[in-house]
Amino acid sequence: MNETGGKGRLAGKVCIITGTGGSMGRAAALMFAREGARVVGCDVCESSAQQTVDLVRAAGGDMVSMQPCDLTRKEDCKKLVDLAVTAYGQLDVLFNNAAMAWFAPITEISDDDWYKTIDNELHLVFQLTRAAWPDLLRSSGSIISTASCSAWQTYAALPALGHAAAKGAVVAMTRQLALEGRKHGLRANSISPGLIETNQTRQLLSDRAWSEAMIGKIMLGRMGQPEEVAAAALFLASDESSFITGTDLRVDGGTTAW
Repeated sequence: MNETGGKGRLAGKVCIITGTGGSMGRAAALMFAREGARVVGCDVCESSAQQTVDLVRAAGGDMVSMQPCDLTRKEDCKKLVDLAVTAYGQLDVLFNNAAMAWFAPITEISDDDWYKTIDNELHLVFQLTRAAWPDLLRSSGSIISTASCSAWQTYAALPALGHAAAKGAVVAMTRQLALEGRKHGLRANSISPGLIETNQTRQLLSDRAWSEAMIGKIMLGRMGQPEEVAAAALFLASDESSFITGTDLRVDGGTTAW
C-alpha cells in the first residue's frame, strides 16, 4: 500500500486513530497506511471497524484494531494503548478523531444528552491522551484532536450547545497539551472541520432549508470530504509539520473566514 517503497510520509510511525469505523476515521486509516504508518484503530461499532481493517489490509497496509472500544472508559483507553505497544513496540501519533454529539438548544437539551456529549466529545480525548502520554513523550510524538468550527462560531440551523462547549474545550486543552509536552518534543494540534459529507450529515441534506442554511455559510459553496480532513491530519502527524504546535487548523472551506 505504501507506494513510495517504504519512504512514505509516515514511514516507521505507529499511529492510533480513533473512530475508524466512521467516515473520517476510515479515510484517515487508509491514508495513513498508504503513507507507511502502522495503524491502530478502534470503534464502538464492531462491524464497521472490522471493515476498515479489511480495506486497509486488502490495499497492502498494516493495521490492527480494537472493537468494541468505549473511549469514555479509561480501562478501554489503556487497552488501546497497550495494543499499539504490544503489536508494534511504540506509539508516535495519536489522532483523537472519534466523537458523538447530541444536539439541542439550552431550553430543550436534557441533562443526559448534555453529559453524553461532553463524555463523547471531550472526556474521551482527555482519557485516551492521558493513557498515551508516557509513550508519546518517549517518541516525541504528535497529538491531533478533532475539534469543530462550532468551537469558533455558531450556526442558526444547528442547536449545538453541548457540541460547541465540548469542541471549544478540545481547542483550549490542545494548547495546554502543547505547553506541557514541549520539553519532550511532543507536539499537539487540533483540526476544526466545517460541514463534512459523512454517513450522518448526508442524511440531513434531504432537509432543503437546513442544507441551504449550512452550505450557504461555506465560502467554497460545498461540503467537505472525509479525505480532506484526513489529509490535514496526515500533515500534522508527519515531520512536515515539525514546527507547528498548539494551533488549530480549520478545514472548513472558508466558513469561518467571512
